[in-house]
Amino acid sequence: MLDNSFEKIDPILQSDDPAQSLDYLIGQFRDTKEYHHLFEAKLMKKRLELGLPLIQAPDIAGLPAAVQAIYQQSMVEAAQEAGELFLESGDIPKAWPYLRATGDVERVAAAIGQVEPGENVDAIIEIAFLQGVHPAKGIELALAKYGICRALTYFGSSGGQKDRAQCIAVLARSIYAELVEQLASAISEREGRNPESTSVTELIAGRDWLFGEYSSYIDPSHLVSLLQYSPEVTDTETLRQFHDFCEYGKRLSSNFQFPGQPPFEDSFVDFDHYVQALLGVDVDNHIAHFRKKVEAAGENAGNWQAQVLINLLVRLDRYKEALDVSLQYLPGARAAEISCPTALQLCELAGDFDRLAELARERGDVLTYIAAHLEPVRQ
Repeated sequence: MLDNSFEKIDPILQSDDPAQSLDYLIGQFRDTKEYHHLFEAKLMKKRLELGLPLIQAPDIAGLPAAVQAIYQQSMVEAAQEAGELFLESGDIPKAWPYLRATGDVERVAAAIGQVEPGENVDAIIEIAFLQGVHPAKGIELALAKYGICRALTYFGSSGGQKDRAQCIAVLARSIYAELVEQLASAISEREGRNPESTSVTELIAGRDWLFGEYSSYIDPSHLVSLLQYSPEVTDTETLRQFHDFCEYGKRLSSNFQFPGQPPFEDSFVDFDHYVQALLGVDVDNHIAHFRKKVEAAGENAGNWQAQVLINLLVRLDRYKEALDVSLQYLPGARAAEISCPTALQLCELAGDFDRLAELARERGDVLTYIAAHLEPVRQ
């Protein structure tokens, strides 16, 4: 505020319309970009108009319904104005609380989408990723400021469901670009010229010398951390990058091979089977790879491995095969107990309503039994 604000306000307070002092302040706060105070001044003005206490905000729930509706609408309008003004001035962190309150998340997401990486982006990362406004941009900003290790940690510990595929793609592109750069540098140093290819598989083809006992061009743990998200990837380009990561990883010496969890014990080999199946390459062979793992584990120990296989079969629209696996290895499993579709859900996906009715009857599930008879008629 200007130093002479009180001198300007005093005559207004002595006039026939002292309420104009609030109009004066609202204009001043707008001019000086004190939008927090603008918000409060506009609400104070509305309380004055409604005959409500000026200093302490009222308990809205205790107001008469008509007054409550008017005051709430004023709060929304004041918050919208303050939020938009903060956005126009480029201050996303200050705009966010106001526009979150009004539900205008998309406008904040659009503004975040225009942010360039820099030093002062921690608050933007918090809003974008941790609060789920624009997760993919949040990961991009975290990558630029902190690097891949911190970004993977962010995603692994705080990644929600929103835009997960886009976040994984951002991480994959970053790691892929770094790996290409490091491989190209090593090749240039050895061969005396820069390779033209930007494909990992092409760069490593015919260059076994790249893979010495202690040769690694990117932290292998970063690759394994990313590859664990293979079952979630739907984008073809990202799947191809994952395949290239596996091809590269398979060639690393035993010093850089880390045991994983079943059915991905041999991380680079097993994830590549999964990824190639999703890419439609020699699908039956890759499915057989995971079938053998489930069979070897047995009906008791193979529960989780069976779930992985079922999810893969569902991704490939092979519902009847998935149902067979479910009935053999997950008999009677309920949705809350597993992370893949249940046998009943697989029956519906497969369009096998006779089997659905049979299973529902066996399990005493009358509602599903009725649905199994009504659904084919409805279709």
